[in-house]
Amino acid sequence: MFEGTYTAIITPFSKTGVDYESFEKLIESQISGGINGLVFVGTTGEPATMSSKEKQELRAFALKCVNKRVPVIFGTGCNCTQTAVENSVTAQEEGADGILVVSPYYNKCTQHGLFLHYNAIAEKCSLPMIIYNVPGRTGVNILPETVGKLAREIPSIVGIKEACGNLEQIAKTAEQIKGTNLQLMSGDDKLAVDIARLGGTTLISVASNALPREFTQIMAYANAGKFDEADALYSKYDKFVDLLFSEVNPIPIKYACSQLGLCQNILRLPLTSMSEDKAQILRAEMQRLSII
Repeated sequence: MFEGTYTAIITPFSKTGVDYESFEKLIESQISGGINGLVFVGTTGEPATMSSKEKQELRAFALKCVNKRVPVIFGTGCNCTQTAVENSVTAQEEGADGILVVSPYYNKCTQHGLFLHYNAIAEKCSLPMIIYNVPGRTGVNILPETVGKLAREIPSIVGIKEACGNLEQIAKTAEQIKGTNLQLMSGDDKLAVDIARLGGTTLISVASNALPREFTQIMAYANAGKFDEADALYSKYDKFVDLLFSEVNPIPIKYACSQLGLCQNILRLPLTSMSEDKAQILRAEMQRLSII
């Protein structure tokens, strides 16, 4: 259902709120760059530091600005199941095309708890759901057997965004979902082509905030079975991707986008601006690649 490259889009801030002029500029640069879809208020968009009112206004602006030109997915996850349900129902009422639901963070629930969490959302919200496995941030790992059970028993779950960083585990997940309608998706730019070789269809990308055309092309090659071409194109940007994760996401990608003139380099505490030494290295790499 959702195939290709989707940008986990940053939220441009001003000193007083969301910078909607920059936000529109960023959205337009994504669509003109050929992106397959956009993910709003995911981790990269810093929703943890935004008020409910800000997020509601941002979602409304995003839908109006995109105007159905590409699919729109809203992040609706929370470590409180009831809140995640309410967020997901709201996304459906607002007109999103799908939801991205991170596993409940901090609580460290069991695998059975994970199943019941996602089932509770699916019972109230019929939107296509992508579950998001990122144990480095959440403290809980969605195991392959759990993904298989979710794929077989909850039809509205259409994908898993994998950012566990473990290709052996991802390969087991690919086996578990074989023959189901659940798509394997990469939440890791660096592993996108490797995951595509395992059957992955989609990259939910951080790097495409700065390079939508290039990272869309990488997945277009991969989905056409042209893995050598995908590897060759990705290898050009491998160091750039490494630098985007030299500090916690979205600190480096927001700096990179500010260098492209897409936004101001403003983050909300507890996130801080990129350290000067690493920023200089990232800027130098962008210059070497003629990105700036």
